[in-house]
Amino acid sequence: MLRPLILLYGVVCYVIFFITFLYLIAFLGNFGDLPYVSKTIDSGPVGPAGAAILMNMGLMALFALTHTIMARPWFKDRWTKIVPKAAERSTYVLVSSLVLILLYREWMPMPDMVWTVTDPTWVMVLWGLYFGGYGIVLLSSFLINHFELFGLSQVLANMQGRTIPEKGFVQPLLYKLVRHPLYVGWIIAFFATPAMSVGHLLFAVVLTAQILISIPHEEKDIEDALGEPYRDYKRRVPMLVPFMKSKK
Repeated sequence: MLRPLILLYGVVCYVIFFITFLYLIAFLGNFGDLPYVSKTIDSGPVGPAGAAILMNMGLMALFALTHTIMARPWFKDRWTKIVPKAAERSTYVLVSSLVLILLYREWMPMPDMVWTVTDPTWVMVLWGLYFGGYGIVLLSSFLINHFELFGLSQVLANMQGRTIPEKGFVQPLLYKLVRHPLYVGWIIAFFATPAMSVGHLLFAVVLTAQILISIPHEEKDIEDALGEPYRDYKRRVPMLVPFMKSKK
């Protein structure tokens, strides 16, 4: 009886995630003229700078904490005693999406400009990098199984009464250049804009810092699971910058 409900739950969580992801493109890109885009990073009433910094830092800290803690194996072990194991990833996706929606809603704009690019060629280059960053994120997720990453494979396998087989360690396409192309895509999208406001820069710097802090913890979890093949991968492939010599 629970299997169809878990499948429906997983599908709903995925839809919420994908809408939230699309909204992020509009939110960070300041595409407030698009239908259904009621708030962007630089739109809305401007309050005191101190209050804006505290509010925005708090929102990003909440996102970083939930996003990081819920991904750790020790949390998953405890969490799956409360929620069905098949729904664990979908719940992670849902919580991350809801926190991001809260960030969209409560973000206090800090619209003073840090830089503004007006040259048409460079404007096109920056917008190309902006959308290209999201393209790298999506491509990277599909290279490592997009639907498993966002919980759909798990709920479908549960519905069919089967388990998802363990996969061997692979290095598809972008993963031959850097160990974390998905994060590279995010960082590019965060910073690539012809009009960088103080609020946008705060968002980009803090979430990039969160990525850099979380990578060692994530890699330790992977190394614990995969052992020597991943240690060898770390020796051969740089973390974020292609062609940069990886640390031994």
